[in-house]
Amino acid sequence: MAGSAHGHTPAAWTGVIISFIGFCIAGVFMVAANVPAFWAGVGVIVLGGIVGGAMKVAGLGMPKESAAVTAAREAATATVRARA
Repeated sequence: MAGSAHGHTPAAWTGVIISFIGFCIAGVFMVAANVPAFWAGVGVIVLGGIVGGAMKVAGLGMPKESAAVTAAREAATATVRARA
């Protein structure tokens, strides 16, 4: 499975890491009863989604599959199923 792509791209990793940091910030300040800092953490979570999306648009996300790639995958799947 090392050769297959499951969405582990720089855009995905960056967005998730930024959102995780925001989640940690919001969690700490929710327990500390600091409402403005909690909402700042929520803002960091939203920022993670925006940064990840911007990186995807910039070409660091999953590439779109062409019709030829889709057809080749379907043909290979049909061949494997026919053998079984």
